[in-house]
Amino acid sequence: MAETEGVVVVRGGAKGFVQEVTAGRHHLVADEPVASGGTDRGPGPYDLLLAALGSCMSMTIALYARRKQWPLDNVVIRLRHSRVYAKDCEDCVVRDDTRLDRIETAVELSGPLTAEQHGKLMEVAHKCPVHRTLTSQIDIHEVT
Repeated sequence: MAETEGVVVVRGGAKGFVQEVTAGRHHLVADEPVASGGTDRGPGPYDLLLAALGSCMSMTIALYARRKQWPLDNVVIRLRHSRVYAKDCEDCVVRDDTRLDRIETAVELSGPLTAEQHGKLMEVAHKCPVHRTLTSQIDIHEVT
């Protein structure tokens, strides 16, 4: 795959976890915490995944509010990733005792919104493109 617009490039050495990430003209570093053998120079892969989801949710909420001309002032989204056993998950449809990834989100909206507007924005949050991607079947395959 050629390095072109729309392609994220990740480069890392064989000694350690530090990764240089390039997304278009943007550059960032990913790493693991010291406790996991990294140098903590940047967020870990799951932190980046949560950041992608939270950013998309926040952008989607704000876009919807702007289009409706609703009085939304700020959006704060807190996210946490964990793994749970399928047998402990009430909403899971899994037949064995596998572990499932769980992402918890807490959305805070500020501004003089009506209860109806607030409810609709909370509903819209979970319809953002990244949320839909993460909850769909994802086909990841190698290209040469």
